[in-house]
Amino acid sequence: MSALKILVIPGSLRTGSLNAKLAAVLAEALAQRGADVTRISLADFPLPIYDGDLQAKSGVPQHAVNLKRMIGAHHGVLIVTPEYNSSIPALVKNTVDWVSRVQDPHESRGQVFHDRAFAIAAASGNRLGGTRALAALRLILTACRATVIPNQLALSFADQAYDDMDRLKHQADIDAMQALVRQLIDHSERMM
Repeated sequence: MSALKILVIPGSLRTGSLNAKLAAVLAEALAQRGADVTRISLADFPLPIYDGDLQAKSGVPQHAVNLKRMIGAHHGVLIVTPEYNSSIPALVKNTVDWVSRVQDPHESRGQVFHDRAFAIAAASGNRLGGTRALAALRLILTACRATVIPNQLALSFADQAYDDMDRLKHQADIDAMQALVRQLIDHSERMM
């Protein structure tokens, strides 16, 4: 059996992003459990705002095709999203919108969402930890017919959640992280 491959996608491009930091910690935890982890930046896959007329005129942008194929090369996907105005940022929504339009020959539109396990996490400086963004992201991925694992991680007070080695320092956060990692690996292995 080939090694389990997990793709980690931080949903923020901001320097010093709490969500990019959480994505790095989660990627490390996945690797420690034996997963072959790839962490990307959406900056490497720039996309215009989704527009049906643009798609009809020019087709799906090559970066969306490339990202879809990157997702397709992995057994599981972890998206770590910021929360903007009680929902997900435009970057994350726009990425899902474009990738869901990619259709390779002999597959249905959005097939890449159907064939692998997805996990979601968020980090926020407030006490809710991005839970509203996670609810929105879960709804969007489910609408794409993705299998989104039940466990999720909402990291509250994320600006104070790390030690001086950039590791989570609170046991409740560590436990939630480990539960998410275990469940993502388990679901991904079952979908291989």
